[in-house]
Amino acid sequence: MSPREVFLALVNGVVEGRWRELPDLYAEQTHVVHPFDPLRAPALRTRDELREHFTPTGAGPEIRRTPVNITIHETTDPEVIVAEFEYRGTVNGKPFTQPAIFVLRVRDGQIIESRDYFDHMSIAYSRGQLETLVAAMKKSLP
Repeated sequence: MSPREVFLALVNGVVEGRWRELPDLYAEQTHVVHPFDPLRAPALRTRDELREHFTPTGAGPEIRRTPVNITIHETTDPEVIVAEFEYRGTVNGKPFTQPAIFVLRVRDGQIIESRDYFDHMSIAYSRGQLETLVAAMKKSLP
């Protein structure tokens, strides 16, 4: 798959809840970071770590979403794309919009590197978890 096809498989796999298939979009050794994560979670470096990342916990709010306003920018490097998009949907029936930018490096049809830029504060707010996130930030940051 091309980088564009891999990205589309990723965002559509998320909205369709294909959690078991999503790790297969990544190389066995990869590097996935969320630079805006206020808790500064470490990079995900293996497919097994991604499998754990994508495994639903069964807890939490009911989330329905659709990727919209997708713009994919191809770069001079054929492995790299920049994808701008939004997830729009509902959390427990309440509407939300979550803008995002992914910078993906795809080799041989698998993601070998990704920087996923989300607004984690608005995500926490829409899920009713803002106070919990702020408390965790106070404990974890210097």
